[in-house]
Amino acid sequence: MTETLLLDRRTQGMVESYVPEGEVLFHLVRFFSVFSDNTRLRILSALAISEMCVTDISRVLDINQTTVSHQLRFLKDAGLVTADRHGKVIFYSLKSEIVNDVLLKGVEFLGY
Repeated sequence: MTETLLLDRRTQGMVESYVPEGEVLFHLVRFFSVFSDNTRLRILSALAISEMCVTDISRVLDINQTTVSHQLRFLKDAGLVTADRHGKVIFYSLKSEIVNDVLLKGVEFLGY
């Protein structure tokens, strides 16, 4: 027995073309998974204010330097932060203002 859809064909087509699949879905899941970790969220929020090195992030956020380095590597691999070497010191910053926009939309959605 065939089920009858309550959606009209136009709406069905729009839904089918809008819902992500394959590579796009994979990258969206990876992007949003970044925001599911307290430490990464804190680091991203700090970098939204200023570029910083591992030592500064560690001191300002009171997080172990090894943890900061590990999370920055994750954020860099995910394409959310960039690293810029100045001599022996590496400074990290948000790759795009859009990352901060996502954070702010989350805060706005939650009503804070």
